[in-house]
Amino acid sequence: MNKLLVLLLLLGSNCFSQAQPDVFILKLDDSAPINVSNDPGYDNQPFFISNTELLFAANNETQTDIGHYLIQEKQKRYIHPKTEGGEYSPRQIPGSNDIAAVRLDPDGKQRLYRYSAPNYTQNQEWIPELQVAYYALHSEHLLLGTVLSGNTLDLVLANNKTGQVDTLLTKAGRSIHKVPDSDAMSYTALNEEGNYDIYQIDVKTQESFFVAQLPIGIQDHIWTSDAMMIIGSGSSLYTYDLFGDGSWEPMMDLAKYGIKDISRLSMSPDGKYLAFAALKSTENEE
Repeated sequence: MNKLLVLLLLLGSNCFSQAQPDVFILKLDDSAPINVSNDPGYDNQPFFISNTELLFAANNETQTDIGHYLIQEKQKRYIHPKTEGGEYSPRQIPGSNDIAAVRLDPDGKQRLYRYSAPNYTQNQEWIPELQVAYYALHSEHLLLGTVLSGNTLDLVLANNKTGQVDTLLTKAGRSIHKVPDSDAMSYTALNEEGNYDIYQIDVKTQESFFVAQLPIGIQDHIWTSDAMMIIGSGSSLYTYDLFGDGSWEPMMDLAKYGIKDISRLSMSPDGKYLAFAALKSTENEE
């Protein structure tokens, strides 16, 4: 696979539009979202590591590094020295202060690395030679993710303690999550209509079941509880209740804040903050 296609898989279609995405935080009982990246370059893939700390893929003088935002201090920083490649999809490793991130090196090599706390200067491949595109960590040693396979993505369950990698399906999507208050995980898969469906999987039995279909053109979802999900579409947020009528219900419209093309969501553990990537409209700039 050529390097351009690897970049497209990692970044998504927004990265080559005229406007680059920013990362925003929205306090759900408050009003306006806050632009926490506030940078003309590519900023994306937010992930809460606590109720007040957010990681994201952050532009750092034309290179993508692991950004860290402190909500209370309103402070952005980069948590590690620059490497040869760019870091994407940062996540905290369960049961540890270490951070995982997909690193894309200048030679096109793409791997998942573990960056060791407290200064994150030491890093090593999570599983040698595993070409991870997107992922979520079930535990310190167990990963559900997608790997590059030709022009598509294969869903795999990988254990870095045993080295075992099981391919579960082909034509998977990029949105993978641990379901809150549950041992299950969720992933998306391309259906026959060309849209993405959400499934839950029991990682012990590797059995999956259908949860919901995402609206046309939507790739990302996030869980707020074991029965509730949120997605972004255009300037709006929508919710889905597993015990509801099977439809996506309007939650709020952020168009008045100059927000459009919402994607890549993350919820703080206490449910007070929602982070997302989005573009800023040329109209109604903050």
